[in-house]
Amino acid sequence: MGKKRSTWLIICGILLVGANLRLPITMIPPLMSSLESQIGLPASLSGMLTTIPLLMFALVSPIIGRLGSRRGNEGVLLIALVVLAAGSYLRVVPHVWALLLGTCGIGIGIAGGNVLLPAIIKDQFPTSVAAKTTLYTTAMALVASFGTATSGVIAKNTSLTWALASLSLVGLVGLIVWVLALPQMRKVQEPTAEHGQPQRSMWRTPKAWIVLIYFGLQSIAYYSLVTWLPTLWHAAGFSQVVAGNLATVFQLSGLPLSMTVPLIAERKWGLTAINMFGGGGFLIGALGLLLGSTNLVFNVVLAALMGAASGAAFSICIVFFQKRTDSAADTARLSGMAQSGGYVVAAVGPVAFGLISSALNSWTPVIWLLIVITALMFSCGVAIIKSRSVFD
Repeated sequence: MGKKRSTWLIICGILLVGANLRLPITMIPPLMSSLESQIGLPASLSGMLTTIPLLMFALVSPIIGRLGSRRGNEGVLLIALVVLAAGSYLRVVPHVWALLLGTCGIGIGIAGGNVLLPAIIKDQFPTSVAAKTTLYTTAMALVASFGTATSGVIAKNTSLTWALASLSLVGLVGLIVWVLALPQMRKVQEPTAEHGQPQRSMWRTPKAWIVLIYFGLQSIAYYSLVTWLPTLWHAAGFSQVVAGNLATVFQLSGLPLSMTVPLIAERKWGLTAINMFGGGGFLIGALGLLLGSTNLVFNVVLAALMGAASGAAFSICIVFFQKRTDSAADTARLSGMAQSGGYVVAAVGPVAFGLISSALNSWTPVIWLLIVITALMFSCGVAIIKSRSVFD
């Protein structure tokens, strides 16, 4: 195969892996009522369909990072994609146990992509890291929004089984393309031999912990908002349909930032500007929610601001993994560490936000908590940006 064709095959593989990093999660909320009525999913377990993948991210991310360093990132990602596809189609089986077990598999598979893809890009495309990162974060945001917008519609017009099976095709196609692309990928040096130095521990590196905290804070903000914004808007007086549409605006608004952040980060003040935008977007959005306005245009603007801030915050994390390490091996291990600890925080978020609002019968304390999270996230971003490397 010619070099040009092999390059395009690898790029397609990266795009399709990126497309699967949120879709299996974001397609589920619109199907929740169908899952409860048709397969008997208890309402008490509904929230677990979001929480289980986050817990899987936390448990397996550091293991995947270490496996990638020892066995090769590209091959380990292939195994993760097999687990992802198997988990996706296990959820099609109309039983609660299959749904929960399949969701565990999905969490493991997505963790593989989350951890390893930034390092693979750094290895395979060292001269165009920003451009290739833009491709996969854009695919991730776009397809995640597509899943939220269409899964309920597909289930309504066909069946719950068809909705799950058809959207899971994205994972199956991604696996096939990755199998074809794998032999075309550039072989790299064993990570332990890079620079003639042994691997350094991320867990003993203070600045790596700051990256972990930043990743955790942006994750808790995103997943808590994805879970509860529709409920919050419905409680404020919007119909369920309008509340769902506002949530879709939130999802779609992250797309432009996913496309532009890696490129902006290459500029002198790029990282600082992105950090300010991410913090400012969440802050203005939260303050706007405190007003309790039921003006549709006003809330569309708030949804767009918070969605864009979320896209900026996640994308800058990927940039931190790549720019604040010296090798692909360090990128994978920092990514694994940050996502392991970060998703523990994220898994607590949706549950904690729901408990607080229920206990106090108000969403106001939750919104103030979001403001505190935003301030801490911005401060961590400033500290990371000031460092050349986590090992400085």
